[in-house]
Amino acid sequence: MKVYFIGAGPGDPELLTLKAARIIGACRVCLYAGSLVPAEVVACAPEGARVMDTAPMTLDDTHAEILAARERGEDVARVHSGDPSLYGAIAEQIRRLKADGIDYEVIPGVPAYAAAAAALGQELTIPEVAQSIVLTRMSMKSTSMPEGETLENFARTGATLAIHLGIRALREIERQLAPYYGADCPLAVIYRVGWPDQQIIRGTLSDIHAKVRAAKITRTALILVGPALADSHGFPDSALYDAGKPHVLRPRVKERVR
Repeated sequence: MKVYFIGAGPGDPELLTLKAARIIGACRVCLYAGSLVPAEVVACAPEGARVMDTAPMTLDDTHAEILAARERGEDVARVHSGDPSLYGAIAEQIRRLKADGIDYEVIPGVPAYAAAAAALGQELTIPEVAQSIVLTRMSMKSTSMPEGETLENFARTGATLAIHLGIRALREIERQLAPYYGADCPLAVIYRVGWPDQQIIRGTLSDIHAKVRAAKITRTALILVGPALADSHGFPDSALYDAGKPHVLRPRVKERVR
């Protein structure tokens, strides 16, 4: 018996990986985070499988279902949104599985920030503008952030920031980031990326709060901010395809001497 932690992606059933779909289709038990994972994603579960939305369940409840599945000798598909390695709350589940000697495997999924960048139709790492992405979140009512992991510290790098759980803290985000990025720094809010009701709101640190408030968005949104989101840059081409910069797969061609 094995538990599979499966990344379902941001919401679009077609972004489920082939491996994830195959495993869900073979497990007799499927526990999925229904608040963030649409039922269509787990529709490939086998007929007669025990499919449960874990949104109203506690950690004790879900682990009890896993223990019961072990007694029956049934594999479990534990389906989370995005990629399980990022805010997937799988660490405490894995701790319990290890304590009970239950085997597990993690199947990666498409993270929300990648789907958001695709929805925006742009790259998040622009040559000489931003070459790093920081995945972070606001603490709000959830677990507090470790000391040192502040927006100000991240902003000092000039990196592109992908901020989770921050849609209700846009004023605070502006306060912390504007001194480093400037009030006119571009920002995008992507609501329910990959879902049929997906919305994209573009703005700046100074005006995004009013735009989001007008759209009445209060949850399930990712915030991307940084100079890389600007519509245009005078950036140089990357060295990857530069004819003047050979590499092991594209060695410099020597001119023939006649």
